[in-house]
Amino acid sequence: MAKILTVESNSAAQQEFVRATGATGDLRLHNFRSRIFRNTRFLRIWLPPGYDDAANQGRDYPVLYLNDGQNLFEASTAFGGVEWQVDETADRLIREGSIPPMIIVGIDNMGKDRMREYTPHRSVNPMMLRAQGRRYPDFLMQEVMPFVQNNYRVITDPENIGLGGSSLGALIALYTVIVRPGAFGKLLLESPSLWVSARQLIKESRKVRIWPERIFLGVGTSEASNAERSQTVVDDVRELAAIMRRAVLSEKRLKVVIQEGATHSESAWAERFPEALRFLFGK
Repeated sequence: MAKILTVESNSAAQQEFVRATGATGDLRLHNFRSRIFRNTRFLRIWLPPGYDDAANQGRDYPVLYLNDGQNLFEASTAFGGVEWQVDETADRLIREGSIPPMIIVGIDNMGKDRMREYTPHRSVNPMMLRAQGRRYPDFLMQEVMPFVQNNYRVITDPENIGLGGSSLGALIALYTVIVRPGAFGKLLLESPSLWVSARQLIKESRKVRIWPERIFLGVGTSEASNAERSQTVVDDVRELAAIMRRAVLSEKRLKVVIQEGATHSESAWAERFPEALRFLFGK
C-alpha cells in the first residue's frame, strides 16, 4: 500500500499526495477538487530524476499537462490495460540528454462525464447537448496550473509550458490554445476528434493568429472501423495542419506524423510519444 506523504506548499496549507508504486521514477497522485466542475479527480504528477536532490533545489522545470491522466503512467489504470508509458519514455529521454529534465502532469478524466468535459460545443453526432468543455480552459488555468505552480518548481513562462491529449483529450487541448492564445508554448495533438460538433474547431482554427511555438500533430491511417472513415480522420488532420501552416508555422514549429496502419489506441499514442517529446521539448 502506498504511503501517504505531504509536500510543502507555497501557501500555508500542505497538500497530501500518494506516491504511486507501479511507475518508473517519482509519480505523485493528488486528490484534486475542482470548484469549476464541482468534482474530484486525481492529478498525476511525474517528477524528473534528481528533482529532490539538494543540488537541484533552486532549479525550475518545464512542464507538460496531458489529459486522460489514467492512461499515461500505469497499465493498471489505463484504458484497456495499455498505457502511454510516459514515465518510462520521459525518464529515458532525460537520461540520454534528448530532452531537458521536465515535469509531466496527467489530469484524470471523469469517466462517464469525460465526453461532456472534453466537448466545448453542443453536438448532434455524438449527441451532446449539455457540453461543458468551455469551462475547461478556466479549470486548467485557474485551478490545475496554480496548484502545480504552488506545489512544484515549474517554469511559468509560456515557452516552457505544454498541453496535450488524444482523441477528445486532444480536441479540448486544441480548444484551449485557441481561446487562450499565447498561454502555451507547446501543443501535442494525437488523433484529435476534429469531426465532433460538425468540425467546429476546424472552422475556428481558421481565425487563429497566435499558435504555440511548437505543435506535434499525430494520426494513424487506421483510426476508424472502415477505410472511408479512417481517410476522413486523416483528411481532417491534414486540413488542420494546412491551416496552421498558413499561419506561418514552419517545419521547425509544426511536425505532422501520419503513421501507416496505426489505430485510434493508447498503443499508437505511446509509440509516437518519444518523437513528440523530442520535437516539443528537445534541445
